[in-house]
Amino acid sequence: MSSNVDELTVVNSAVLITTLQTIEIPPYHLSSPIALAATKSAQQLRIVLVSSLFNPPPPTRYTGTSSSTDHGISRTGQWDEVQRLLTYVYVQTTKVAQEMGKILMDVDVLLQGTDSPVPQFLQEDVPRVYRVSLLGGQRDDLPSSYARSLSHTVWLKPDPIYPHPPPHPISIALHPSDPSLPPIFPVTALGGTFDHLHAGHKILLSMAAWITSEKLIIGVTDDILLQNKANKHVLEPLSVRCERTRNFLALFNPSITPDIVPITDVYGPTAWDPNIQALVVSRETLSGGKMIEKLRREKNLPSLKTFVIDVISSEACIETEDPDILKKAKMSSTFIRQWIVEQQQHQDANVQPQS
Repeated sequence: MSSNVDELTVVNSAVLITTLQTIEIPPYHLSSPIALAATKSAQQLRIVLVSSLFNPPPPTRYTGTSSSTDHGISRTGQWDEVQRLLTYVYVQTTKVAQEMGKILMDVDVLLQGTDSPVPQFLQEDVPRVYRVSLLGGQRDDLPSSYARSLSHTVWLKPDPIYPHPPPHPISIALHPSDPSLPPIFPVTALGGTFDHLHAGHKILLSMAAWITSEKLIIGVTDDILLQNKANKHVLEPLSVRCERTRNFLALFNPSITPDIVPITDVYGPTAWDPNIQALVVSRETLSGGKMIEKLRREKNLPSLKTFVIDVISSEACIETEDPDILKKAKMSSTFIRQWIVEQQQHQDANVQPQS
């Protein structure tokens, strides 16, 4: 890493940016840079992964890795690899933040194509930008459009590349490498509570936005259905949950239109909208996806292609390569609400009564 790393002060927000050449295995070489960036960021860390693989896919049905600099990979064909990539980066970052007590630190992981515009926030005054070059040293491997946008740069060395055991495959109900699937869908739907938007939610939203080209319909659970939630008094209001969801999607994929609607049942717009082609669910809500499919058959609505997330959407555990790490990375709204309540109780206990 750079020689002045230990001398860096903590900043409120920072960006870590690097290129990726492959998504076949998780980016193990970014473990130390991610840990340092998370340690030196107090409130917000955005991790930007740039690759030609993330350019829009061609409008043809294929599942292989693109060798073209113009087109990216099939979004459905390499669902597993992208889900594993996002999970690895989010878990590494969240683990460090939680170990330092920064439970509410805002972490965003973005996938940027080399042909995509430079994100707006990078064109503003970012307090600190961490750079990791796969070429070694301070050799720029980003598209030239980024050069004028990056200031306050700190260069970090990637971890040495060494053999890793092959990652466990992520098993899903419908394996999206089915060659009959299009590489991307115009309209996709998903649902959730999205309370205190955390890494698990962001993986779910990112994967749905990843396979969508036009509109993403997000059903957000209405307040009336959340009366039995633990520590419901610190639940975020519906308006806040919707707004934070909208803001994240605008950051991850500004080219699609988010249609955010309150829902009071498992169906939401999937009960009547014939234009939806795909549905993204978490493993613990797979039964709800089956209920949706049954209702659509009864109403003679087009069938939906279902994609399953093995990471949490709200309150469940992630399944990935290192269970011990994931147990420590408590990515759930229940955990966050409990932490907030404990912090409030601690503050109340420290308030000295006036005589």
